[in-house]
Amino acid sequence: MSRPKSKQATDARILYRLRRRDSQVVVTPVDFLDIGTRAAVDQALSRLVREGLLRRVGRGLYGLPARHPVLGELSASPEEVAKALARRGSQKLQPSGALAANLLGLTEQVPARMEYLTDGPARHAMVRELPITLKPTTPRRLATAGRASGNVAQAMRFLRRPQVDDSVIATLRKRLGPFEKQQRLDDIPLVPAWIGEVFRKVAAP
Repeated sequence: MSRPKSKQATDARILYRLRRRDSQVVVTPVDFLDIGTRAAVDQALSRLVREGLLRRVGRGLYGLPARHPVLGELSASPEEVAKALARRGSQKLQPSGALAANLLGLTEQVPARMEYLTDGPARHAMVRELPITLKPTTPRRLATAGRASGNVAQAMRFLRRPQVDDSVIATLRKRLGPFEKQQRLDDIPLVPAWIGEVFRKVAAP
């Protein structure tokens, strides 16, 4: 039995929007409330999952199917899951210390769980047995959230001052572009003094 035209239109608009974005993007029903009511969006997402056009990444989390010719179905990006959880609650998002250090190439150790700092309530998701957590923190810790300087600040807190040597500075210099280095200088007032000194060293000519 064919779907009513109104339902077809809702489904098509959701798919169209998703396909125009990055293929790894993860969404929640909240992302589509401009298209229809919450009930209509929920039903549309469920239909698209049943038809194999979307996959359910976690509770209330959806994405486009992704397959590798050899590896098979690919897991959703933990970062995209975290972003979707944060958007659902209009929360800020900042990778925590261990994750930030890994993202910046300062450690090869992959965290056992993907932890992000946030200004909202704690939220949790599981992607292929990998825990993803949004952990509440203070406004000061989120002063540079969403910027590369936020990752550097959190990575420094994780490494701690005695571990931040010339090799760490050299790695950061290689990883950060000119704009990000300038951003570091602009954000010095927002971080502890010793991390501000790291920012200066990284941005130095």
